[in-house]
Amino acid sequence: MFGYIRPSVKELKIKEFELFRGYYCGLCKSMGRSFGVLSRLALNYDAVFLGLLLASVHNETPVLKRESCIANPLKRKWIVKESMSIDFAADINVLLTYYKLKDDIRDEGGLFPTLIKLIFHKGYKSAALRNKSIDGIISSSVSSQLDLEKNGCSSIDEAAEPFANMMMQLLAAGYIGEDKSVPRILGWIGYNLGKWIYIIDAFDDIERDIRSGSYNPLLRQYKYKDQDVKSFKASIAEDVRINLLQALSQSTCSLELLSMKNKSIINNIMYEGLYEKTERILNGITSEKRSCMRDEESVRDIRY
Repeated sequence: MFGYIRPSVKELKIKEFELFRGYYCGLCKSMGRSFGVLSRLALNYDAVFLGLLLASVHNETPVLKRESCIANPLKRKWIVKESMSIDFAADINVLLTYYKLKDDIRDEGGLFPTLIKLIFHKGYKSAALRNKSIDGIISSSVSSQLDLEKNGCSSIDEAAEPFANMMMQLLAAGYIGEDKSVPRILGWIGYNLGKWIYIIDAFDDIERDIRSGSYNPLLRQYKYKDQDVKSFKASIAEDVRINLLQALSQSTCSLELLSMKNKSIINNIMYEGLYEKTERILNGITSEKRSCMRDEESVRDIRY
């Protein structure tokens, strides 16, 4: 996962933000318990959304406790505990991080990602043992993605298919209820979110991929030929925007078919956060790094 699926914090009520942060911190704690402290470095907002969405669809009543954490030991915050959906998201986060590290090593090499991969290996084995079928889904997706890259795929839609299909299967697999329509709906949401993530990440990474010579389907589809990068991105931005908004539209339409808790937070993310992120990236504002303290400061600035 890449960390793009975030709420629009300025539009959240205080109690909504506190609950969202409770899921965020709950996922972090779950990863620490299951995979060790260092695994928490891989925490990202996409996995938080996965856990929150599944918990909401399962109508879980969150168990909230005030605890401090390693990042901010002097401040106690509300943390979601005893959530099967958050524990599932923790496993998925570790599995996807491990495969992404392998991909980074393949693309760029380097000692640092190799060391991090070794650190995550034990956690990966543990998560894969609990989720054998999901590990197989991710491995198959990575293999299909590599084949497309090796063949120089020049279609962003075709290149996005393996990741979109993987997200479709992951969201569907996270539902353990009896309503047979829910996994289909979750799957369609996951497919379109996966497509959105892949495309926006490709656009976000254009400069980096040009510098490193890494594969990027947008560079191939729109035949980049060493022209000015800003001009190139501006020339393709509207086409990319159409693809991104179509994917978000499909996701939000499917979301309306679900009955769930925390609907206002989920709606904030899907209708506002993702549209804001789309415009930020297309307008050249690079993606922000995750930060507990930055998120807290942003809320204080807006509310008080």
